[in-house]
Amino acid sequence: MAICITASGLYTPEARITNEELVESLNKHAEWFNHEYSAQIESGLATSKKGSSAAFIEKVSGIKARHVIDKDGVLNPERMRPSFSYRSDEQISLQAEIGVKAAQKALDSAGLQADQLDAVILACSNMQRAYPAVAIEIQAALGMTQGYAFDMNVACSAATFGIEQAVNSIKAGQAKRVLVVNAEITSGHLNWTERDSHFIFGDVATAVIVEQCDEPRGYEVLGTKLLTQFSNNIRNNFGFLNRTEVGAPESDPAHDDKLFVQNGRAVFKEVCPKVVSMITEHLADHQMNPDQVARFWLHQANANMNEYILKTMLGREFDPAIAPVILDEYANTSSAGSIIAFNLYGDDLQSGDVGVICSFGAGYSIGSVLIKKV
Repeated sequence: MAICITASGLYTPEARITNEELVESLNKHAEWFNHEYSAQIESGLATSKKGSSAAFIEKVSGIKARHVIDKDGVLNPERMRPSFSYRSDEQISLQAEIGVKAAQKALDSAGLQADQLDAVILACSNMQRAYPAVAIEIQAALGMTQGYAFDMNVACSAATFGIEQAVNSIKAGQAKRVLVVNAEITSGHLNWTERDSHFIFGDVATAVIVEQCDEPRGYEVLGTKLLTQFSNNIRNNFGFLNRTEVGAPESDPAHDDKLFVQNGRAVFKEVCPKVVSMITEHLADHQMNPDQVARFWLHQANANMNEYILKTMLGREFDPAIAPVILDEYANTSSAGSIIAFNLYGDDLQSGDVGVICSFGAGYSIGSVLIKKV
């Protein structure tokens, strides 16, 4: 018996925001904020907002544009966040909707019907609600009449952790075919008014099908490896207990810790060496080294991080095609990034070629999936 990734699906929202559009909106907002809160800024009770430039964004991240579900709300200097229409409990949730779109593409690619699935795992950085699980809603919307579904969150590493859970479910005899969905509405958790982070994220949904195969097909999963280590350097404090808190410090109107916050320099310094060690050790577990890998589908957080990881791991300059970057068009899409790269850049591999899907992020968390093209 082999366990294989037999198909993938990608849903990309139509709306697209370029760096130039984003900067124009931020600079207008910063001008308004600094005027509106000038007294608080002068007294030290507030921090002034800084403007930016498209060139700065591309230099520090490699990002040129991003796709979002709603563009108008994000670019409105007086709003600076998406505008999503309220949906009743009888309507499909926004997260389930985009998850279904990616899932259906994966099913179509595999030539499968929804009822041929045994399980659905929604693995991503933010869930639209606490319960019922959005994965169960996706299960129902797809038309599955049997099986099980659940949500899981390991932030940007959720996709690889989800694949590992799918593999383990198959090994345990709990399922034969599992759908792993990464539906990321990151525009909702991003502070679009912060110069150092407003450009980072985009919206998207991806999906992969992991299944038991009598004869290997697609990409055979050779092994998975996971690592977590606690850090506050990437954090989002939003949760249902926020409304119960007393004694919290007064917040600076320029900052909102209930949204995504990070210490980018510390993340770069601390995470990159861990990723290098993780992948190298995972390959060694299978009597391989990095030079034997034909393709690295890495997490898409920052182009400079990925370049550093590859150069350090290989000990040399490398052909960029070995580690495709989709940041320029999609930006950071949290858990979905490595799967976007996998979906778009794999058809050219030959039978027997080995690849690594690796994601890393808040936690810290790192997941590695070693696969072979059949």
